[in-house]
Amino acid sequence: MRRDPLTGLRELAGVEPAMAQARAAVDGAYRHPALRRRGGEIAAEVSLHAAVASAALAGSRYEVHDVRAGDPAAATDPVLHGALRCAEALPGLADQWLRAPRQVLARLHLLAARGVVEPDALGRPVPDRPATTRLDLLVELVLGAGEPGLLRAAVVHGELLAARPFAGPYGVVARAAARLELLASGLDPRGLVATELLHLAREPEYVGAAGAFATGTPDGVRSWLRHCATAVAGGAAELVRIADAIRPAQP
Repeated sequence: MRRDPLTGLRELAGVEPAMAQARAAVDGAYRHPALRRRGGEIAAEVSLHAAVASAALAGSRYEVHDVRAGDPAAATDPVLHGALRCAEALPGLADQWLRAPRQVLARLHLLAARGVVEPDALGRPVPDRPATTRLDLLVELVLGAGEPGLLRAAVVHGELLAARPFAGPYGVVARAAARLELLASGLDPRGLVATELLHLAREPEYVGAAGAFATGTPDGVRSWLRHCATAVAGGAAELVRIADAIRPAQP
């Protein structure tokens, strides 16, 4: 049996407790009573908030209420609309992600970068050998599913940020792929945990931890894994907040 290359990362100081807390937070959020009656509405709201936050991290910053109201600048911003397209597509890509991650990443890039990069670059990795080599290793990692989804999602996210294998809004692709791993692995089976909101709320930490991960040192990787676990827990808390806001009236 081939050893999962991620084995051992959970043993880095503080990683396993942080991930256990995150899993518990997601499980608790999924028990919210509003999900039984208004799950579709809640999912749509989470998707909108996640996309707006991901676009903000890519430099296209808008308030959710302005996007909802059709703000003229937001209505024509290709990065925002790419993030919205990615968020909407995630549930339909979960099964394919575990079978053909390379094709799914190409699809996410096509959705995210339309109107940002040249048409012939859509869905195609950049012509850079180190980046494509890391992309190949990442694809093998996804196909070799072993370690828990939260850990794998963090590594997928960090690798795509570090390698930048796609032109344009590569961060939007990375965040969508991480959410997709959480969804496909069963940790967040309905795609309701908007980790992007916590990444944005702690943007300096997000950027710093991603840079630390890229160094490949144990301290750098640990910093990133713990940040991602915190983001999952924060996304679960946001799910509760959104569900509370649209909870059906009690009889």
